[in-house]
Amino acid sequence: MSSSTDIHWGAVTALAVFYALIFALAAIASRRRATSPADMMLAGRDLPLWLAASTMAATWVGGGYINGSAETAYASGLVWVQAPWGYALSLVVGGLFYAPIMRRHQFTTMLDPLQRRFGDRMGAVLYVPAFTGEVFWSAAILTALGSTFGVVLGIDVQSGIVVSAAVAVGYTLLGGLWAVAVTDVVQLGVLVLGLAVATPLVAAHLGGVASTWSAYTEHFGAAARLMPPLDGWRQPEWSGSFWSWWDSALLLIFGGVPWHVYFQRVLASRDATTARWLSLLAAPVCIVAAVPAVLIGAVGAMTDWGSLGLAAPEANLVLPWVLRHLGGPLVASVGLAAIAAAVMSSVDSSILSAASMGAWNLYRPLINPGASPTELRRAIRSGIAIVGAAALLIALRVQSVYGLWFLSSDLVYCVLFPQLTAALFDPKATRSGAKAALIVTVFLRLGAGEAMLGLPRLLPYPMIDAVTGVSMFPYRTFTMLCGLATLMLVSRLGRGSSPATPLTPPD
Repeated sequence: MSSSTDIHWGAVTALAVFYALIFALAAIASRRRATSPADMMLAGRDLPLWLAASTMAATWVGGGYINGSAETAYASGLVWVQAPWGYALSLVVGGLFYAPIMRRHQFTTMLDPLQRRFGDRMGAVLYVPAFTGEVFWSAAILTALGSTFGVVLGIDVQSGIVVSAAVAVGYTLLGGLWAVAVTDVVQLGVLVLGLAVATPLVAAHLGGVASTWSAYTEHFGAAARLMPPLDGWRQPEWSGSFWSWWDSALLLIFGGVPWHVYFQRVLASRDATTARWLSLLAAPVCIVAAVPAVLIGAVGAMTDWGSLGLAAPEANLVLPWVLRHLGGPLVASVGLAAIAAAVMSSVDSSILSAASMGAWNLYRPLINPGASPTELRRAIRSGIAIVGAAALLIALRVQSVYGLWFLSSDLVYCVLFPQLTAALFDPKATRSGAKAALIVTVFLRLGAGEAMLGLPRLLPYPMIDAVTGVSMFPYRTFTMLCGLATLMLVSRLGRGSSPATPLTPPD
């Protein structure tokens, strides 16, 4: 716990004012819509294109996105900063293929087509990986802000996480999706402006942005490229990680699609055309927003911290460390505002997303089928509090921002992507196929182990790294493809006992 003399009270006051303004804006925005369940979850399906695209970009560009990109650029090189362009491409894939059909069918949540094709109980089971992904993602976002608080403000990290989670949960409870969308626009502006101001100022320590990048590319060599060479599997420096790199890239591109935090904006848009374009317009914003974070990571990597009388920062703290010690209090405060804005614009969306699915796809069909609008609204609000609390508890214990953020996509990619793809595009997919695919994907993915969750490797996947003990085999993509193939095969073999239920668009 920091002493009162270590706390930067000016920055604390500025941040408190920022939080108060966001909360007030959410309160004003909530008056535009009634608090019916439909309004809370989908803003009356009336989001215009500019607002839908803005809230989508703000949601994707969260604290984990910004801090994680800086962390990886600092520790491993640009080539491993895959999330910005990977998630941007996921928006393109979603906008071209998934968003229009979802909006035309007027679903309420991402799980609706799964329940319609495979049954209510199967949809409830698939809520588990969807819920877990959202909670892990929210936890990663809160962790990013907590570490920034600790370095920049000099306050206790856990206190910063708790306060931020409370504010986000509070205004999400207040106004639902419309309040979240309106505040996202302001937060996106603060994020972009804050990092645009802070980055060149901290880069000036190394002679400017161009000088910093020149030194960075010289230091990291091939790792400073955007991607490995196409024949990297033949090259000694890439032979151990080439397939792992592509496994991660495909995970981000296709694992970025089946998130209700994305489809909530798709389904809230005015029509299918808006749903497509909000995705395509948000994609380049996601890439541009990551550039300052990567540059700050490069500044951290190239700085001689010993000459400043400081120890080099841990990778997950590099962004706030650079802002605090190379930019000074004012620049650090500007950067903190940007990170706080990024966190708020993502964590509120993720919490509302998981709560909406829980109320609509679990509580309504299985627990209280005759739920009134008042009861459903109460379930949504209870879900917001529960999801927020779960994310908070995980955030207080997590170590790596990027690792937790990556794990959330891992679960969604392996389990949900084949299920959603088959539900939307394979008319012969059946419930028995979906069940078989779920068993296969869970078995294959858990069999690979997961160090962050303390799970040992149980299956003999090849290409084990002699130093780390981690498999370089693309087991995530292997798991996803096996799940998709299983679903299609079992569906066709067992159609007599488990007929397919077609998706029928509304009248």
